[in-house]
Amino acid sequence: MSDHNAAVEDVLVSGLNLQSYDREKPGASEPLELRSDNSLVTKELWIFVIPEHLQYNPCKPFEFSYAKTAIYAVATTLIVANLYYCQPLLKAGFNRSCLVKVEMSKSFEVSYEDVSRIPTCVQAGYAVGLFLICPLGDIIRRRQLVLALIFCTTLLTIGLTVTKSVVVFETLSFVIGVANVAPQILIPLVAETAPEDIRAFAFSLVLTGLMFGILLARVVAGIIGEFVAWRVVYYTAIGLQTLVFGGLYFTLPDYPAKETDTLSWRIHWSMAVLAVTEPIAVQVILINLGASACFAYYWVTLTFLLGGSPYNYSTLEIGLFGLIGIAGVAAGPISGRLVDRILPWHSLVLSIFLLLLFQAVQVAAGGIHISAVVISCFGLDFVQQIQTVALATYIFSISKAAISRLNALYMISFYVGQMIGTSVGTSIFIHYGWRASATFGMALYGMQLCAILVRGPNCNRNKWLGYQGGIAFPARSSRMGAERDEEQAQSKECC
Repeated sequence: MSDHNAAVEDVLVSGLNLQSYDREKPGASEPLELRSDNSLVTKELWIFVIPEHLQYNPCKPFEFSYAKTAIYAVATTLIVANLYYCQPLLKAGFNRSCLVKVEMSKSFEVSYEDVSRIPTCVQAGYAVGLFLICPLGDIIRRRQLVLALIFCTTLLTIGLTVTKSVVVFETLSFVIGVANVAPQILIPLVAETAPEDIRAFAFSLVLTGLMFGILLARVVAGIIGEFVAWRVVYYTAIGLQTLVFGGLYFTLPDYPAKETDTLSWRIHWSMAVLAVTEPIAVQVILINLGASACFAYYWVTLTFLLGGSPYNYSTLEIGLFGLIGIAGVAAGPISGRLVDRILPWHSLVLSIFLLLLFQAVQVAAGGIHISAVVISCFGLDFVQQIQTVALATYIFSISKAAISRLNALYMISFYVGQMIGTSVGTSIFIHYGWRASATFGMALYGMQLCAILVRGPNCNRNKWLGYQGGIAFPARSSRMGAERDEEQAQSKECC
């Protein structure tokens, strides 16, 4: 074990250090945040002037603001929606919605099978962006990165509204997916800058915005596409993205880069190192894979369950269940308050037990009585918010200096889990029925419980198994003091 730790330490010291940067490089004799290249920037892309109140001043650090966090949450909602506008316009359905798909196919003069590749292109591009772009938040000034990404997606969306070629549309959709990761820069930024005692709550606000974007995009695009030409959805997206760009231009502070001397490829390599050498990161990745698989499986198979016997609900009636999901998501900030008051480990254990309880309701009676579906739908969505906030808070606790890389690992595992849940859950439902697919969800929650229980909440950072320090709740003041001491120690190492 000592040889393993020494090997990891060698990798970190060689330029991938999570808490400091290479002292031997030029200019590293002073703290990173006090370097002139971080404190004297007054323009963006050497052209646009940064508003004076948003320029970085090491003598007057930016203060955390709930108002700005709310703006970031709204921006996250509107940006992440770009990934999901196409789904209600393309997904196979019934009745009147088919007219929309026929119109899209005819506008490109191709078959439905051809246009049905568009969502895949968007999601594939998003996966690439998560891996390639998100980690750059640790080495690039995040204000410029966020604004540049939004500017690119806005211009590319204009191309979606005018192109007559389905191949061009698919290519643009892929590139938009790659660039549409600005929310994944804002989310760790909020988690990094919020005070310790409200960090999880602040994070939960932006996370709620992200979940609203996923749910509302389908609703808005479906309504617009039902009554007018489908391209109007993308005209609307252009306007919304322009509003977001303007809003963030006048509100997003120019926080300095944390590791200006680290090369891009080393950032990505260090992310891979984190994924296999940090016990907390491995725990979170495993649990997140199962959690996102459960989320995706449930909502995909819910359509099949409600559309068939004994319910036989219409498309509109099935869609109304999305409101129950939105109600659960809206309770997200409550979960942030809970995680702020207890350790993420305890929040995860509590949430997984509750998820098992609500999933048991679905296993027992989901295909028998609609009340079981309503109870499980709201309960699962609400408790999953607690779990999501706790997972992110847990993995972010590894290192503030690597928070963008840690967020990338978190989101990649979420994305992979969704693909697993959608494909496996759908296959089980089709071949074995609703109860078998619900049991699949129970098994996933059981796997998550095993993953969290192998390691206690008070273990040293490099300890893989056991309950060193017990499972007691540490006093809130002592936890905050320990975090401050650790951050001060990291700051001294950088000086």
